[in-house]
Amino acid sequence: MTIDTNDLLNSILESLSRIDYIHPDEIPNIDLYMDQVTTFMETQLASTKRYPKDKILTKTMINNYAKNHLLPPPVKKKYSKEHLLVLIFIYYFKNLLSIHDIEMLLKPLTERYFQKSDDFDLSCVYKEVCQLEKGRISSVQEDITKLWEEASHSYQDAPEEDQEYLQLFAFICSLSFDVYIKKTIIEKLIDSFSDESKEKDK
Repeated sequence: MTIDTNDLLNSILESLSRIDYIHPDEIPNIDLYMDQVTTFMETQLASTKRYPKDKILTKTMINNYAKNHLLPPPVKKKYSKEHLLVLIFIYYFKNLLSIHDIEMLLKPLTERYFQKSDDFDLSCVYKEVCQLEKGRISSVQEDITKLWEEASHSYQDAPEEDQEYLQLFAFICSLSFDVYIKKTIIEKLIDSFSDESKEKDK
């Protein structure tokens, strides 16, 4: 996401409006080798990089995800469309959640819907999530605008030469608090998965 500091708010809102996702029909229906998987992910998710040199996924990452049971193992060193869908979820979750939490969150999906021949499969789960998130862009823009306006009216008594920085600091704090609250809720929901699983095992 590139932000123009000369017009910060409009630049942020414009960047949000351009957020896209990997469409299910863009994911190959043929099995891929590791190098093909990393190339596909690198190409499709390049716009999400913070810095050009950042790596979307590496062979080591993918092997570790399989070793830690986040990703079902490949079949004869090949990865299916369902593998790619799981990797996309992992890519977004890993910026926010621990490996253990991601495993707990994805385990029911991979157990129930990974490479199933039923009408409702992992592609259906992915499509629904994408539609929900795409529909939230406008409300996120409204929330960010409100936080920006509140921050812009803060620190009125601070030295004039420091106000711009302090107001930006206040804006970042507000965004961080929002992330902290939502992360806490997510962790509690994932913990409830674990509690339910323990009850079933008794």
